[in-house]
Amino acid sequence: MRRESAKAAPSRRTAAPLGRAPEPGRPSDAGESADRCWSAGPYDRAVRAGRGPLFLRPSDGRLLPLDVERWCAEADPADLTVLRRCEGAVLDVGCGPGRLLAALDARGRRAMGIDVSQAAVDRAVGLGGHALRRSVFDRLPGEGGWGTALLMDGNIGIGGDPRALFARLARLLTPGGLLIAEPVPQPEVDERLLAHLTDARGAIDGPFPWARLGAPALVRHAIGTGWRPEGQWSAGGRCFVSLRSRATSSSAEQPNRAAVSSSHRPANPVAGSPVNRS
Repeated sequence: MRRESAKAAPSRRTAAPLGRAPEPGRPSDAGESADRCWSAGPYDRAVRAGRGPLFLRPSDGRLLPLDVERWCAEADPADLTVLRRCEGAVLDVGCGPGRLLAALDARGRRAMGIDVSQAAVDRAVGLGGHALRRSVFDRLPGEGGWGTALLMDGNIGIGGDPRALFARLARLLTPGGLLIAEPVPQPEVDERLLAHLTDARGAIDGPFPWARLGAPALVRHAIGTGWRPEGQWSAGGRCFVSLRSRATSSSAEQPNRAAVSSSHRPANPVAGSPVNRS
């Protein structure tokens, strides 16, 4: 990623504002609702504090705990099994507080994170990561040029429509690009739901559409949108799936000054990155 210390040039890590030039096929109304919920309220407070409790609460009343403490810690051994498989420049979708970006940076791997939460992006930038406040369905720098996309920590749920998300990711990656996703550990799960975010104070945001998939459902939906399963493994009580894109990108859009201003460019680009200096 970058060899220069983040503290040497902090202005280069500043997050871009949340863009609103949506891709065709974005689940628009639902996407806007989810973006608002994940960019303020209970999630914002938990990320700024670095701890929970924080829960995803489906409309049936279940409380599904979200592991804010792990998200805000350093990358753990299970995370490293993912990072060792990354190829080319890495796009971390829903990067959260930036633990994976920091770990990729330490390994010299070129990476960018996106998240709709300003609190998450601020924390990722503070760790030295290159992160933008964007939705995956917004126009992004380097479309069609990323080597690997990550969907960790349940982010397969983004938008509540896995097939729309898979189709979008295929357009972001190079032809034959790699996607590594983290399904829920329960293999039988395959659900689309309306959910809220709630914390110990009883604050509630939502509802917004979300999806929860075990590995079999994740693979089935991926195959249905042109992806080829490549691998599956477990580590630290979590499971992961790697998929290869079969799609040919219509274009490998290089970032321009409108998409990534000089204050948002990484300090030390690596050859082959889709986010190089103009």
